[in-house]
Amino acid sequence: MEFEKELEMLINEHSKENAKEVGLEPVILFVLENSPYKQAGFDCYDKQRNALTYTGNNPVVAHPPCQLWGKMAKINYIRWGGEHNRPGNDGGCFKFALDAVNRCGGVLEHPAGSYAWPEYGLVKPLPNQWTKSGDGWTCEVWQSVYGHKANKKTWLYYKGKGKPKDPIWDRPKGTHQIGFYDQRGKERNKPTLSKYEANATPKAFMEYLIELAREA
Repeated sequence: MEFEKELEMLINEHSKENAKEVGLEPVILFVLENSPYKQAGFDCYDKQRNALTYTGNNPVVAHPPCQLWGKMAKINYIRWGGEHNRPGNDGGCFKFALDAVNRCGGVLEHPAGSYAWPEYGLVKPLPNQWTKSGDGWTCEVWQSVYGHKANKKTWLYYKGKGKPKDPIWDRPKGTHQIGFYDQRGKERNKPTLSKYEANATPKAFMEYLIELAREA
C-alpha cells in the first residue's frame, strides 16, 4: 500500500513537471467566425461559442469587441440614441477579457485610443516601449508593420511572469484606410478596406500574440 502511494506521488510530481515544461496552449477569445486562429488549429471562442463562458486556466489572447469603445461610438449614440449604441455597453466583454488575462495570463488587444483603457484604469502606453500598468504592461503597436494594409494602431495589455517580449516598434504608413472618408481633402484619403479586411489579424501579428501568451 505504501509503495502504491509513493508511486502515485511520483507520477503526480512528474505530471506537474511535464505541465510546467510543456505549458498550456493559449485559448483565443472573441474571434471572428472565419478567424485565422481557427485555421491554425487553436481553441477559439467566437460569437456562437460565446467567449463569456470560458472558465479554463490556459493563457488567453483576447480580442474583445471594440465598436462601442471608440470615438464613433459617442457620435453614433448622439445621432441615433438607443441603449444598444450606448458607449461602453458591450455586455461585459471587455471586462471579461481583462479579467481573463489577469487571471490566466496572456494578452488583450484593442484599438489605440480605446475608451476602455481609462474606464478600467489601464495606463496609456508610452511610445516604443512597454509601459507598466498595475500588475501588467501596455504598449502601442502598428499592425501595418506586421502586414496589415492600414496603419491599424493597436494597444495591448499583457499580464505574465515578467516583462513581455518587444514587438516590432516600426510604424510604416499603410496603403489603405479604415472607416470613413477623411473630410480634410482628397489627398488625405486612401482606398477603404472592407469590414472583414479591417478586422482581420495579420498572420505575423497573430504569431506574435500567441508567443506572448505562451510566455505568460
